[in-house]
Amino acid sequence: MLKAHWKKYTLQFKQPSGTSRGVLKTKDSWFLFLYDTIHPSIIGVGECGLLKGLSIDDRPDYENKVQEVCERINETDYWLTDGLIEFPSIYFGLEIALKDLAAKGSKQLFPSSFLEKTQPIPINGLIWMGEKSFMFDQIKKKLQEGFDCIKLKIGAIDFQEELALLKYIRQQFSAKDMEIRVDANGAFSPETALEKLKQLSAFQLHSIEQPIKPKQWEDLASLCEQTPLDIALDEELIGIFHKAEKEALLTAVRPQYLIFKPSFIGGYKGTQEWISLCEQHEIDWWITSALESNIGLNAIAQWTATLNNPLPQGLGTGQLYTNNISSPLVVKEGGLYYQSDLSWDLDSLLSRDFPSLDKFI
Repeated sequence: MLKAHWKKYTLQFKQPSGTSRGVLKTKDSWFLFLYDTIHPSIIGVGECGLLKGLSIDDRPDYENKVQEVCERINETDYWLTDGLIEFPSIYFGLEIALKDLAAKGSKQLFPSSFLEKTQPIPINGLIWMGEKSFMFDQIKKKLQEGFDCIKLKIGAIDFQEELALLKYIRQQFSAKDMEIRVDANGAFSPETALEKLKQLSAFQLHSIEQPIKPKQWEDLASLCEQTPLDIALDEELIGIFHKAEKEALLTAVRPQYLIFKPSFIGGYKGTQEWISLCEQHEIDWWITSALESNIGLNAIAQWTATLNNPLPQGLGTGQLYTNNISSPLVVKEGGLYYQSDLSWDLDSLLSRDFPSLDKFI
């Protein structure tokens, strides 16, 4: 028989991080702890992580649903079919916890060369919004760290300043030496988006993520058809639960790329369904985290490594927090590594509310 408990944990950003929706200083996650009464010392840990104002399951009854899942944890078939369809981040947290329990709490969820041969996953370096000098300082640091692909958040400062920054970067580094992705987080209006994409395309960018706000399919389809710069969709996928809806989006809009955050779209199962549809529609994709702690990031990265996608992934977020869970995940030379000589440290999760494993058993 399975037993489950949960704990809310607030991650603290090392420095306030700017997006087009404001500045992030903290980020909450809910951790699930599972064990089987036959082997109570083996505990699986999963992370249910959402972003305020963005995740579809950011709703008042979220914590109640986490509690209900714990109380009815032995109804896993129900939770993994229809029971959590409107709570994709809890679904993913449960998937992770069950995988970890099956792996005897080792956090080694998916065998691959990422785990076994310390083969890195190529990742993009994330550049947060801010003043021009602040953004450029971040870029210089990423270059020193060995990144050849960076992703800039745009849309919060003056557009002409952003163009000037991109021009300066391109004067220093050619498209051959440095791949640049930009993420507008829906900051452009449908009326001005195409002209802005034309101006951005002068800098040989790889792609732009979500140029206009979601749920404007007609405008988005027109933009994807006319754009001089490849468009990648991310927020557009939030809240689309059923395969028929997914098919309808891809048929109507025909984007160049999709970007998958498993916490937003129903974990491994939901993401795999999107990937299968991308293959049918010949749409490229990559995977990114949703600012999870190292528990969630590890679960995403290990699965991603089995998919053999050659594009840089958005998995470089483990260094954002002052109180992250210590793990074998290491970012270096533009890649994410799993260094098996390093260990997990769950003390920050088990302390206080769960001072010892005796609390579980």
